[in-house]
Amino acid sequence: MKKSILLLIILAFAKAVTAQTITPPTLGYYLPDNVTYNPEISTPQEVLGYVPGEWHVTHDKLIEYMRTLARESDRISIENRGSTYEGRPLVLLTITSVKNQENLDQIQADHVALTEGSTASTANMPIVVYQGFSIHGNEPSGSNAALLLAYHLAAGQGPEVEQLLDNTIILFDPSFNPDGLQRFAGWVNQHKSKNVNPDSYDREYDEAWPGGRTNHYWFDMNRDWLPVQLPESQARIETFHNWMPNILTDHHEMGTNATFFFQPGIPSRTHPLTPKMNQQLTREIGNYHAAELDKIGSLYYTEESYDDFYYGKGSTFPDINGSIGILFEQASSRGHAQNSDNGVLTFPFTIRNQFTAGISTLKAAAGMRQEILDYQRQFYKDAKKEATSGAIIFGDHTDAGRTDALADILLRHKIEVRSLKNDVTKNGKTYKKDYAYIVPKNQKNSRLINAMFEKRTTFQDSLFYDISAWTFPLAFDMDYDEDASLSDASDKISEKTGIGKITVSDYAYLMPWNEYKTPMILNILLEEGVRAKVAMERFTIEGKSYDYGTILIPVQNQKWDAGEFADRLGDISIHEGIDFHGVQSGLTTGIDLGSRQFRALKQPKIALLIGDGINPYDAGEIWHLLDQRYDITVTKIDLSDINRKDLSRYNTIIVPNTYGSPENEVVDQLKEWTRSGGTLIGYRSALRWMSSSKLLPLQFKKTENPAKDISFEQRSDFYGAQNIGGAIFETKLDRSHPIAFGFKDDQLPMFRNTRLFIEPHKDSFRNPITYTNAPLMSGYISDINLEALKNTVPFQHNNYGRGDVIGFTDNTQFRAFWYGTNKLLMNAIFFAEEM
Repeated sequence: MKKSILLLIILAFAKAVTAQTITPPTLGYYLPDNVTYNPEISTPQEVLGYVPGEWHVTHDKLIEYMRTLARESDRISIENRGSTYEGRPLVLLTITSVKNQENLDQIQADHVALTEGSTASTANMPIVVYQGFSIHGNEPSGSNAALLLAYHLAAGQGPEVEQLLDNTIILFDPSFNPDGLQRFAGWVNQHKSKNVNPDSYDREYDEAWPGGRTNHYWFDMNRDWLPVQLPESQARIETFHNWMPNILTDHHEMGTNATFFFQPGIPSRTHPLTPKMNQQLTREIGNYHAAELDKIGSLYYTEESYDDFYYGKGSTFPDINGSIGILFEQASSRGHAQNSDNGVLTFPFTIRNQFTAGISTLKAAAGMRQEILDYQRQFYKDAKKEATSGAIIFGDHTDAGRTDALADILLRHKIEVRSLKNDVTKNGKTYKKDYAYIVPKNQKNSRLINAMFEKRTTFQDSLFYDISAWTFPLAFDMDYDEDASLSDASDKISEKTGIGKITVSDYAYLMPWNEYKTPMILNILLEEGVRAKVAMERFTIEGKSYDYGTILIPVQNQKWDAGEFADRLGDISIHEGIDFHGVQSGLTTGIDLGSRQFRALKQPKIALLIGDGINPYDAGEIWHLLDQRYDITVTKIDLSDINRKDLSRYNTIIVPNTYGSPENEVVDQLKEWTRSGGTLIGYRSALRWMSSSKLLPLQFKKTENPAKDISFEQRSDFYGAQNIGGAIFETKLDRSHPIAFGFKDDQLPMFRNTRLFIEPHKDSFRNPITYTNAPLMSGYISDINLEALKNTVPFQHNNYGRGDVIGFTDNTQFRAFWYGTNKLLMNAIFFAEEM
């Protein structure tokens, strides 16, 4: 009997923990009590079929409601600025008073003029606020709160709302990440129970890989504001620079057991280029957030956990552009409700906090309007005083494609870029016309230029929320000099398109491997059945020198005759901007064109391992590089399914950064496949199990750093300071090795955010990439890790049976903007058999 009673008590307790009666929200739960609403404006539930918070809004329904409001309210205009990779619209609402809507172009022009030296009075000028929501798709409370905030602004009546709209232009971005939001909403909605279950073990709260945080290619888009490589980023950056908003808000979520965070972050972790007044104003705005959250009894904190250092985040990018970026982090229900340290955290509660922060932002903007407008004007006035004469020159005289890609980023940020009117030599570096650009230092965005080009190795703090270095010319492996002359500059450029050249031949064509697009061109040719070879040595023919890695394309024994072949190559040359050099003889100075030192190449058949155990960011960056940049087909195979696949269909398998080791059966399968002639390419932590399984024997260098004189309170900072969050290091190349084909010199900056230190092989020729004895170029690294890194290697290769195993300690396609090392992966794919 006692056992039965005890069992009933246990079952009752378990039910209390896992089953909660959660009342569906009403509109009144969210909206202010002192505001009446225009009945002619549709409420969210009239369009969605439910009150926000009862279900997670899908992106299509979110946009349907935004378009409904734009039709019904003359306070709202709407535009579609493009589309995501999955074809979803990138919608922006402009919300303000009817009077302002009728004069929007002039208001915009007057506002932007403040950043260009205008002395107009700000006394009656509207402030511009960019409100953006849910850049991480599985942090959905922001976009769901956008439904309510848009309704409030469209339908709210009374002096307070009308005065706000008279004095504010609101650039309203309801979903920074449409593809991720759609993916996550589908997941949690399909797993919602009638009896909402807050048990964190429920499948609703355990998303399938890769989760909804990222965009289509699994990028964390909140790191792309400065690199601006993704279509979503490009749309919002264009809006930002066209309007130059005074405040930009970025609504996020964090761990379930937290409360609510608003900026500023940790003071010592603010980038030195950010003016102190920016942080002071952020604190003053924070008083408005605190006041509104106090009204609804929500807990919150500030000046902890987060920082304002990396300018590629949404809350920090505005700070280097005369604006004020504000991060909101709401504890996440990650579904409809979850148990937490603060009780059951419901989805409606998270939405209400985000809605409240949206309201407090607008109240702060209205209350501090003139002060913030004057700050923006002063920011650019001070920047103009700081700006020096002269210019920055950058370029790579062997690679117009990579040079143009860096220029394109600058142009997207409205930075003036000029072409070169003649060849220039600076400090032993050659900058050629059509292969280099000049950036005047004395221009409006001079502080942004400094942020993009600076090299920094000393810091106030040793902890970073994100990377500590992003020097763009180093990321692009680009020669640059900050002491150039404007006298060498020609016209401003608005866009750059190259046109390739071809010299017709009946004998053979040569394609140097230096240009960024050459892997794509080689793949096109191999896919079309064209025979091609790679030069293992340098040579000279018809007065022109050719480097390691030059691609030889014979005319004979191709599927086209000589005339058709020339037409096909000419078409590729024109469209892709690649040169083909026709030669009339095989006799050279160096290796002749018939030499065995020209090795036949085969078309890559690539599989990319994904799924549980694989880092989705790293996998997505590889997928994006191959699919978008190089138009190379890649088959994504889930790690859990690999033992059911016929791997003989592929000659290359890429293993991104892994968490732990795959099952022994998987490792054995990869061994057998490699032994039969495949190329296995592994990244980062995958090297651990690749080494232990003897696929790629490595000797890892260990570091010891005992915690001496460290208090319990200091322990987190002590361990955090040993992380390499992301910095740039100098390596030396052996350019005769196939992994280094296509690089113009023997110095290569590489990105690193791991503590995998690999000892060099005893045979020096097996160490084609080596960190120098003074490797730090930009960013933070602890002294003990810097000492450990010196003279180690980021790359190793091993022959395994008839196959090849290649390992990289770090990401060679980091966040899609690390153009300078992309070719390392392409060389591993195309030339592994020659290593």
